[in-house]
Amino acid sequence: MDYETVAPDQFGASLRGFGFNILVQDVPRSARFLSEVFDLAAHRVSADFAIIRQGQAVLQLHADSTYGQHPLLGLLPDNPPRGAGVEIRLYECDPDTAAARAKAAGGALLQAPSDRPHGLREAYILCPDGYAWVPSRPV
Repeated sequence: MDYETVAPDQFGASLRGFGFNILVQDVPRSARFLSEVFDLAAHRVSADFAIIRQGQAVLQLHADSTYGQHPLLGLLPDNPPRGAGVEIRLYECDPDTAAARAKAAGGALLQAPSDRPHGLREAYILCPDGYAWVPSRPV
């Protein structure tokens, strides 16, 4: 699928399994952060929307303003962090490289890369909107 040209209805009909729509204050900033820190591919980046891809997995970024009458809009804090209690895990993403890039891209390293008892090396990185991203690889 060409994520740059696919029609919205075709894109929507193609989605399978789990999906994530992440509400952000600045879509281009968030897309740039995800690309620079985690090497994720960003498609169709606009002020309102972006498709983010890692391999075959996709998620969507939406600007707060696109949610209009959506019931979640009134629950969003004016200031980060957002998404407390949710870890967005990026398997097959080098935590050492991501941690080294995080600060320069506007993020915060919440926990340095470490080998964990469950067999993964992982780091915790907060993006500018305050979501916790966890890049990890097998030890």
